[in-house]
Amino acid sequence: MFVFENLMDVDDRGIQVILREIQGDQLVIALKGAAPEMREKIFKNMSTRAAEMLREDLEARGPVRLSEVEAAQKEILKTARRLSEEGQIMLGGGGDDAFV
Repeated sequence: MFVFENLMDVDDRGIQVILREIQGDQLVIALKGAAPEMREKIFKNMSTRAAEMLREDLEARGPVRLSEVEAAQKEILKTARRLSEEGQIMLGGGGDDAFV
């Protein structure tokens, strides 16, 4: 089963594609329940200004229900799966296959 933390295995280009497809508010809610490593991966794939704004939004946002966090993460995963099916990103980090 593919869970939100599995996005750590997506390469940087793939993360950038996902970020273009999701809404900022959805990302803020999803990151409220994410590990610090996941947050940093997202921040490093954004412009400096966008990352700073996202950090501020995360700090300013009060407590969020776990059910809201899980729902936002599921929506992001749906987007990631769709992008994978369309061939725009690679999920699962199966980096052993070479592309030519």
